[in-house]
Amino acid sequence: MSAPLPPLLLVGLGKMGGAMLAGWREQGVARVVAIDPALPAAPGPEVTVVAGAADVPADFRPEAVVLAIKPQQAAATLPAYAGRRGAVFLSIMAGRGIGGMRAALGDAAAIVRAMPNTPAAVRQGITVACAGPGVTAAQRALCDRLLAAIGTVAWVEDEALLDPVTAVSGSGPAYVFLLAELLEQAAVEQGISSDLARLLARRTVSGAGALLAASPEESAALRRAVTSPGGTTQAALEVLMASAAWPATLRRAVAAATRRSRELAG
Repeated sequence: MSAPLPPLLLVGLGKMGGAMLAGWREQGVARVVAIDPALPAAPGPEVTVVAGAADVPADFRPEAVVLAIKPQQAAATLPAYAGRRGAVFLSIMAGRGIGGMRAALGDAAAIVRAMPNTPAAVRQGITVACAGPGVTAAQRALCDRLLAAIGTVAWVEDEALLDPVTAVSGSGPAYVFLLAELLEQAAVEQGISSDLARLLARRTVSGAGALLAASPEESAALRRAVTSPGGTTQAALEVLMASAAWPATLRRAVAAATRRSRELAG
């Protein structure tokens, strides 16, 4: 069994911050101080929830400060945490670049920028991370462990790649949920009851995802395996894969999300 996680400061206890905290607690953690102005109930004796930076105990020395706030809150929030020497800052704020965060936290701040996604809530997330200047091997390993508590972790050296990563995996669950939503609506339009339509759509999407995760085959190969020549699936795919349909639309969607991520970074 691995050693407990070291002391951590969690800034933001929303859905993603809460998912991360739950994952850490499953692994075992020495102590967490979580900051949330709403002061939600602490989930365990090793967790203390306070309203703001000024309420963090003076003797608390975290090894990592995890920034799980909304990107719009960064300018007002980050300066309060400047000067925490020895701690690595792990940011999951979409669109907030390492350079901009160092301007608020200090040029000596060791920052890892990461983009997780919402399946983290069931420990099935995918996170891509990038280490900024001055991050040590030990700090990177700690951040990898913190992120691995909510799913799979990958690293990139080029921070610019986090913008398309945000568009693909950060926003991607919404695209999948939309697919389930539209499948359900289409089933109802074909005469299926709403309860059965919902069950069919959800189980089809989740089951196909589980098969994709378990199979070593390419996704295109799995698609072809379902598609009998002249059959029902081929009839549907001829509509979905038309030049102006899914392929072009999804590329435009990912490009739009990538542009927005870059705009948020300023």
